[in-house]
Amino acid sequence: MRLGVIDVGSNTVHLLVVDAHHSGAHPMPDYSHSTVLRLAEHMTEDGDISQAGADQLCGFINECVEVAEERGVGHLMGFATSAIRDAGNTEDVLTRVKEASGVDLRVLDGDDEARVTFLAVRRWFGWSAGKLLSIDIGGGSLELAAGLDEEPDVAISLPLGAGRLTRELAADPPGPAQVKALRKRVRSEVASARPRLARVGEPDLVVGTSKTIRSLARACGAAPKGDGPYTPRTLTLADLSDLVPRLAGMTAAERATLPGVSAARAPQLLAGAIVVEAAMELLDVHSLSVCPWALREGLILRFLDGLTEGSTS
Repeated sequence: MRLGVIDVGSNTVHLLVVDAHHSGAHPMPDYSHSTVLRLAEHMTEDGDISQAGADQLCGFINECVEVAEERGVGHLMGFATSAIRDAGNTEDVLTRVKEASGVDLRVLDGDDEARVTFLAVRRWFGWSAGKLLSIDIGGGSLELAAGLDEEPDVAISLPLGAGRLTRELAADPPGPAQVKALRKRVRSEVASARPRLARVGEPDLVVGTSKTIRSLARACGAAPKGDGPYTPRTLTLADLSDLVPRLAGMTAAERATLPGVSAARAPQLLAGAIVVEAAMELLDVHSLSVCPWALREGLILRFLDGLTEGSTS
């Protein structure tokens, strides 16, 4: 079966096409199609997604539908995360997308986003990894999940996305006072989640997902993605703590010259680094493994699991 998943995030809208024949089989990537839409920047003063933002979203989802048809997708799913779920006009935007493209976007709540991403991480690393802690930062939120099974014992979503926080850093580069204030607020939010995660116990493996974490790992010297088998990559707290002050002194254009950092990702990299550093410090994580699978893959795995359950019921 050829499946397609449209993931409407705060930064990007992404279509992933995979071949996935049954539950337990490795979903094989076929095609990827995305655009940097930054829906979170299309908010009105009332907290609604603007007309222009909704127009652009509908246009690109129509484009995704066309691409999916060209690639022979048999089942197309659409999901939206923090930018749409936090908007004041969520239902209006969902209706517009449905009428324009036929795609019925499902809005994931933050905790479910954390659970689905954790499922992808568990399947990637397998049972031998033991107790997992996953850290996933998107444009609008930070997801933390921990546990021993495929369903985490704890799943937490915090409003600490890289795009959301970048809007609090007005200057380019931001002043020391802005960075200090943001760091203090981020640490307070992450600290509030620490007791719940601590009850799960010390993890055997800590995993980071998302484009921001991959970019930070590359900027700290991790190997680039190759064309062959996946190259394991890590991000250490020591390297990240050295990188953060460097990022704070750079303009967005200067950050874009770092290895693995795109011009689109560069403006948000400092805020993302502050969040990841705070999470690693407060959760006593010295090193995390970078996982190539995240939310989209988790959604595909959950769908395939549902097919298997339906066939045996």
